Amino acid sequence: MKLLIADDDPQILRALKVTLGARGYDIITAADGVEALGQAIEHHPDLVMLDLGMPKLTGVEVIEGLRGWTTVPILVVSGRTGAADKVEALDAGADDYVTKPFSIDELLARIRALTRRLPAEESVPTITFGDIEVDFSAKHVRRLGEGEPESVRLTPTEWRILEILLRGAGRLITRESLLTQVWGPHHSTDTGYLRLYLAQLRKKLEPEPSRPRYLVTILGMGYRFISDDEQAAQSPGA
Repeated sequence: MKLLIADDDPQILRALKVTLGARGYDIITAADGVEALGQAIEHHPDLVMLDLGMPKLTGVEVIEGLRGWTTVPILVVSGRTGAADKVEALDAGADDYVTKPFSIDELLARIRALTRRLPAEESVPTITFGDIEVDFSAKHVRRLGEGEPESVRLTPTEWRILEILLRGAGRLITRESLLTQVWGPHHSTDTGYLRLYLAQLRKKLEPEPSRPRYLVTILGMGYRFISDDEQAAQSPGA
């Protein structure tokens, strides 16, 4: 099992890498928030363990970035003991919270509990919106109609952007989060990439590309995927 540990204290990183590695876990480490997101994108860990007070991106910002595209269990391990810190981390999408100092037996028990109870991300095999069907397991998109379904060809980058938006259905995915997840942390300000690829995705998937219903821009912030069910619930008289 692969664990990502993010903490700006090198002694804690070394201690956890040795201790958990000795128990059979494959350990990946990160010393700041940006590196944590990059490592998660590259390695797809089975669990993320992180501190809150990290440089570049805080632990809460990392949690929000992860929750834009993955349901991976997140365990906060922090020296902050205040209730407000715990609530903020859990509201952002963390699954559990352990305060420092901690016993290794407690930490192992929390890891076992989280990895045992949470479903795999791939447990939702398909999403349908409008006349479009997206198959995550096959990485395939089809347009459904009266006749035979028509395959919709997406580039690898278009697929990755679509997958992130659909897995975060209903949630705002910031431009910075999308750029980091697709192109890496060094491209977090290259918003021209997103405009180009979102325009291409809309041409391929939206009924009216110039008036998108599903892949919606949130001005100045990012993008959201709005499902048919959400649109129906928001319509007058619903």
